Amino acid sequence: MTSFPTIQADIDALVALRHDLHRHPELGFEEERTAGLVADYLERLGCTVHRGLAGTGVVGMLENGEGPIVGLRADMDALPMTEASGREWSSTNEGKFHGCGHDGHTVCLLATAEHLSRTQAFRGTVVFIFQPAEEGLGGGQKMVVDGLFEQFRCEQVFGFHNMPLLPLGAAAVQSGPAMASFDEFRIEFGGEGGHAAMPHLSRDPVFAAAETAVTLQALAAREIDPHIAAVLSVTQIHAGTTHNVIPHESWLGGTVRTLDPGARDKLQSALERTAEGTAVARGVGAKVDYQRKFPVLVNEPAATRVLRSAVTTAMGSNALDDAFKPLLAAEDFAFMLEARPGAYVLLGQRDEEHQAMVHNPAYDFNDRVIPIAASVLAAAVAQ
Repeated sequence: MTSFPTIQADIDALVALRHDLHRHPELGFEEERTAGLVADYLERLGCTVHRGLAGTGVVGMLENGEGPIVGLRADMDALPMTEASGREWSSTNEGKFHGCGHDGHTVCLLATAEHLSRTQAFRGTVVFIFQPAEEGLGGGQKMVVDGLFEQFRCEQVFGFHNMPLLPLGAAAVQSGPAMASFDEFRIEFGGEGGHAAMPHLSRDPVFAAAETAVTLQALAAREIDPHIAAVLSVTQIHAGTTHNVIPHESWLGGTVRTLDPGARDKLQSALERTAEGTAVARGVGAKVDYQRKFPVLVNEPAATRVLRSAVTTAMGSNALDDAFKPLLAAEDFAFMLEARPGAYVLLGQRDEEHQAMVHNPAYDFNDRVIPIAASVLAAAVAQ
């Protein structure tokens, strides 16, 4: 049986708080209740607390003499989806669900703060960053723009995420690109509607959308070096209202992910060229809305060494899984890593009771991760 580290914190109370947060999930930039509970907890620990950064963000600061200023970040928001975990503490907010474990992340960082406030096992200043709106809304960017690192001058910043693809007791953190950039696109086609029995009298935007969707899905395979990780996925196609009418408009949308900035540029250019070329060939108009959301998350080498050492100190010499590949999922902690050196670790959470992947209706955070995460983060601060 895997043994887990002991931390100086009230784990039972923290688990109860995690279940409470899970019952009352809040979407991005709406985390008023969550932020209030976090701020109150930090104040009871003796932290200096700043509320309202990026709207609902909370920052706590714990000082212990001269030394480095280190930031630790957790996200707080839920997903707009319905839960089907069957847990006693399931969501009571219809259509809102902590399906990515941010309730757990919030409590892990509070556990870290409690442990460090009790033990004073660090020198310098620890900045506990509770970020809103990670799920596609860019709360991390908003915190940076609103002056996070001007107010709290972190020399390094560390983040973490539970990972159901890794077993409980394992971790993954490597230098360099660790998670992908995240872009969204929407392509609108405008044609000339008409009767489905007389398509020659129309300019069919449905055909243009379907042809474009098929072509786009081949771009990564034909435009990008096969040694570079990249994916383009069409995830939506919308057109028409009935079986016998060719509509006058259609649209499709999706996402582009890559670990390489050059590949990101190539895919955007190829997507725009494909949409425009198909539109010309089919005699319809095309409008491309391409939005760059999150940059590539890049672990800085020196900070990575600190975090890897923290993992082995807290979890044992065999905890690191260096075979685990970088993910094409995205994380807006990338904005913080653009602003300050730092690194991001994935902490395994899979056991017999926790098999579901994040963003799955059956997912639930594994409470056994709480002391593990707190020990890793505390060890990173202590170095």
